Amino acid sequence: MSPFKFDDSHITWRTLDWLDNIAFFVYKADEENRIVDVVFKFTANKRVMLHQHRCPYNTLVMQGELRFYRPDGSLKEIRYPGSFVSGEADGEPHTEGGGDEDAIVFFSNRNIKDALYEFLDETGNTVQVLSIADFKAQLEDQIASGTYQRVLAKAA
Repeated sequence: MSPFKFDDSHITWRTLDWLDNIAFFVYKADEENRIVDVVFKFTANKRVMLHQHRCPYNTLVMQGELRFYRPDGSLKEIRYPGSFVSGEADGEPHTEGGGDEDAIVFFSNRNIKDALYEFLDETGNTVQVLSIADFKAQLEDQIASGTYQRVLAKAA
């Protein structure tokens, strides 16, 4: 039996110019209930910028390995497909990335005060913040461009 491979062919992945090695697709950005649901694609054998999660979250690894690294670069943990983890706000800063293939991971962020992710430089200073408003703007752009409806139509 061959391993399961998540079919992302109907997802139009989005990126941010300042954030390398990761793409995303927003499924929900609910300011009233303080929820953002998003799927991330972490590039194989690469890492995203040092960051800290600023709200509680649940993750589900759907494809590949999600690898976590401490601020000093040492490997902290590997999460395999099917791994479900509930994380606390304001944990240790870290980098994340895919293993030998791209990792696709669903993140459900809850009880968001404002910031979801705070990105840091090598000395721990904040250089960028992603808020619930940023994800809402991405979702609205996905809807306006028609990419959101294509994903919904495939799920029906």
